[in-house]
Amino acid sequence: MHDDEPSLNIPSLLTLAVVSFFVIRWFFNRDDSPAGASRPRGRGNAVDPAQVEQISQMFPQLSTRDIMWDLQRNGGSAAATTERILTGRGLETPPPSFQPQVAIPSTNATVPQATSTATTKADGQDLISRYNLSSKIVSEKDAETSTASSASSWSQNKDERQRLLQKRRDEMILAARRKMMQKNQDNPQ
Repeated sequence: MHDDEPSLNIPSLLTLAVVSFFVIRWFFNRDDSPAGASRPRGRGNAVDPAQVEQISQMFPQLSTRDIMWDLQRNGGSAAATTERILTGRGLETPPPSFQPQVAIPSTNATVPQATSTATTKADGQDLISRYNLSSKIVSEKDAETSTASSASSWSQNKDERQRLLQKRRDEMILAARRKMMQKNQDNPQ
């Protein structure tokens, strides 16, 4: 009489092996799909230059080599690199053997940006000229301004609030200028 139990034969074993091969291949290579192509995995993959540029713009004090090293170590996650920087842990220095596999943007493209930021910083250095406070400096020399405002309550009128906030900003800048001048007079070099 025939046994009703299934037996393993060569065609069923071959079918099982082929199906297992494709399942395992799919499981290990699913990150190569178009959805996962934006984040390279592993240490041998190149780092996305857009992520490096984005992080270097957010944190200009960091070198692009350090950023590339951290992005390569954490699988290309810009969020993880940013979180590491913001929490104060800093980035590890890459070993001397680390050679970035991505082309760093040419210096021709970054030179105009650097000069524009330098001119912006130079313009922003002098707050007196930036906020047109030179007339208040002259009037400050004639009469000492009082630090207490007449009414420091919050107004419902938007224009009034803006005027009060600008006045407070101006007073803070002038007070910082007075402190700096006093400090310079006390400590002549």
